[in-house]
Amino acid sequence: MKVNGYRADDLARVGLITRERWVMPLWMSLLGVCFRALWRVLVWLVRRGAITGPVLVLLVAYGKWEWPGPAALLTGAVLFLVAWFLAHPSSFKRVVGARLLGQWRLMVRYRRLWRPAMIGGQLAVVHDEKQYLPVIRRVRSTRWADELRVRLLYGQTPERFALVAENLRHVFGAYRCTAREVRPGVVALRFYHRDPLATPLGPLPMQDLPDLRRIELGRSEDAVPFLLALLGTHVLVAGASGAGKGSVLWSLIRALAPLVAQRTVELWVIDPKGGMEMTFGRPLFARYEDTDAEAMTELLEEAAERMQARTQRLKGITRQHTPSPGDPLIVVLVDELAALTAYLPDRKLRDRIKAALSLLLSQGRAPGFLVVAAVQDPRKDVVPFRDLFPTRIGLRLTEAEQVDMVLGDGARDRGALCDRIPRALPGVAYVRLDDDPDPVRVRFGYPDDDAIAETCQLYAPDFTRRRLDSAPDQEAA
Repeated sequence: MKVNGYRADDLARVGLITRERWVMPLWMSLLGVCFRALWRVLVWLVRRGAITGPVLVLLVAYGKWEWPGPAALLTGAVLFLVAWFLAHPSSFKRVVGARLLGQWRLMVRYRRLWRPAMIGGQLAVVHDEKQYLPVIRRVRSTRWADELRVRLLYGQTPERFALVAENLRHVFGAYRCTAREVRPGVVALRFYHRDPLATPLGPLPMQDLPDLRRIELGRSEDAVPFLLALLGTHVLVAGASGAGKGSVLWSLIRALAPLVAQRTVELWVIDPKGGMEMTFGRPLFARYEDTDAEAMTELLEEAAERMQARTQRLKGITRQHTPSPGDPLIVVLVDELAALTAYLPDRKLRDRIKAALSLLLSQGRAPGFLVVAAVQDPRKDVVPFRDLFPTRIGLRLTEAEQVDMVLGDGARDRGALCDRIPRALPGVAYVRLDDDPDPVRVRFGYPDDDAIAETCQLYAPDFTRRRLDSAPDQEAA
């Protein structure tokens, strides 16, 4: 076949004409549209199985037994749920209440605003003129917060969501939003709509036998107790004046008081501010200094020497010290670290203090010598060894740059807004552990003077009498 003297095959090769393609019949196109619509309906029903499943069961029961069937099923389900709630309300709220409330909030809040939120946060992707959005997999809700499990698009990272968390917070009307990785390809967005830390938290109840791996110091943002694993760590507490450093230190001291009475823990305390804060708990302390810089230096050096002696004794026997009445855990607590490392006029004493603290921080965890230090100025020249503190607590800070100084690089991008903590919330802090990059918002308990005095009266051992009784034995040795 020729067209104007040219063969059709030659024209097709140069793109001037095309061969006729197979045309799909209309009935096949309609069938494909129906199958696609049916598949979308099935996916919608499966994703809402918490609602569609019971409805399907009721319809089957009605078809088999008419009205008595659904009535019996509903009555049995209601009785089972009531019994579950009365027997174990916490698990009922976690399993049933969180799911139902999450589905409700997904429908009335997040589905409606999800598309504009993703577009405004530049989380939507356009490819071949088609728009793709991250997919909400599930929602779990409590009276305080909503947690959304979101499937990332290809090429996205959890850090992308963390950077726009402030944008998403305003879209969904939350006072705080955090983003953390659950597993590869899935991020958890938490929107906090109520603040359980807004009300002050008084002195926490004392435990007869505290577990050093689970010391209760306050309440977390999820309205559950905040537990700190004290064994094998050092703790840095940073905050501006009036931020609540005393709440952290005294909550820790009161939590350890029963173990102090049992001689399983010894508190060696230094208060360079002249004793205005720590003198109240002096009956609980095995060693205490607050005025003499030379004595403070000697206390730290003695702690380092005893640490090295214990290390030699335990070498080849165990890799982690176990506290006992005859071999206690030594907690060295410094109320204002900058007064020893930066503001002390005597340079020789400063160098001795830094050397002793460096030894304790670098070698003290395994043999049971832990350092708890509080500071207002977290700069590197003030706290040169801040990276040796695995556990860091950031209270209210004066500058945004200080957040990463205290909690590590990227902590503020992950939601640790220490510089935005109101002055009206002393004791509220962000805690970052060495093995978890995501900060936890916490409010520490506030032990008043009466609670401290009561603790000293109940749990203070007589360290002076013990030293006098052991002196003849030491001289005989």
